[in-house]
This record gives sequence, structure tokens and C-alpha cells, in this order.
Amino acid sequence: MKKFAILLGLFFGTTGIALAQSGDAEAGKEKSQVCAACHGPNGESPTDMYPHLAGQHEKYLLKQLKDFKLASETGGEEGRNNAVMMGQVASLSEQDMADLAAFYASQDEPKGETPEDLIARGEDFFRRGNPESNIPSCAGCHGPRGNGMGLAAFPDISGQHAAYTKSQLEMFRSGERANDPNGMMQGVAEKMTDEEIELMSKFLSGLY
Repeated sequence: MKKFAILLGLFFGTTGIALAQSGDAEAGKEKSQVCAACHGPNGESPTDMYPHLAGQHEKYLLKQLKDFKLASETGGEEGRNNAVMMGQVASLSEQDMADLAAFYASQDEPKGETPEDLIARGEDFFRRGNPESNIPSCAGCHGPRGNGMGLAAFPDISGQHAAYTKSQLEMFRSGERANDPNGMMQGVAEKMTDEEIELMSKFLSGLY
């Protein structure tokens, strides 16, 4: 196993979302206690069913919370449809969501590992995409180390659980998840094979 830093154009992206109000990280820490069972006390999830939140861009986190809330208000017709998160955010105010986003963004991001035998293939895919199937390079949105772009709200996907990454790519591919701006990730994921999704998911876990 080997730690590895590289790039990825991956799966939580969104652009042009302005922070409606300033979040208070200390207040967010208090409000995050209910989140700890799934995401850990500092945003490092103890189970790969749920994503790490620690160190994620504040703007992206706020966008996802708002999308979950929108889904809860529209019966899943709009926003990001997830039964667990829709229930969790239903009673949150705008300030609550801003505070939670500020708290998790202030935490140190987790570090993972990439299986050594996947590094060469993974690096090639991330840097070049797959020209034969018109999958673009991922670096343009997420940068050479996968740290994303905070101002554009492209997420930091480094160090994420492989199982969670895989599930999100599969949901983008199927259309089950559709809260990406202009269908950007859906357009990428729908061209990916099962093998490519598996490769990327494992590769990302050591990306930072």
C-alpha cells in the first residue's frame, strides 16, 4: 500500500453557489453532535458507508446540505435525494447549515492509502481520462492533487472512502444522483465502465 497524491475530476461538484451567510465553526461543532454517529466527531467517518466531511470545502458542504433540504421539501423531486440525510436536515435553518459547513471545513482532512498496484493505471486515467470513450481529464476541475476548487465549489475528493466514492459514481451513472451542475458528473460517469469506477474508487482513497 502506498500513499499517493494525484488528481481527479470527481463526483460532488457544483459551481456558482454563493455562501448566503457566514458560518460559525464553534457553533457548528456543537450542532454536529447528532452527525457524529455516521461522520465521526471531527468529520472522519468510521464506516465506509458514509463520507468523510473533514477538510471539505465549506461552499461545497453548504451546497450539499441545501440540496438535501430541498429534496426533503419536494419529496425528492429536486435537490439531492437521500432518505437518511433528508430526515437529518429537514429541521435545519440556513444558519445551522452554514455553521455545520464551517465546522467540518475547519477540520484536518483524512489521509488514506492507494493500493500500490493501482497507482500507475490510476495516474494515467486521471491525467488523461479515456480518449477512446471521451472521458476527459479530471485535473481541470479537481486539480493535480484532487484538492478541488473551493471558490468554484468543486469538492476535495482526496482520502475519501473507496466504497462511498464507488457508490456516488454509480449513482451519477444511473441518474439516481443528479445534483451536479449542468449534469457534469453524470456526463462523465455514464461513460465509465465498472472496471474504471472500481479503479477510481480505490485510487482516490490515497489521493491527497
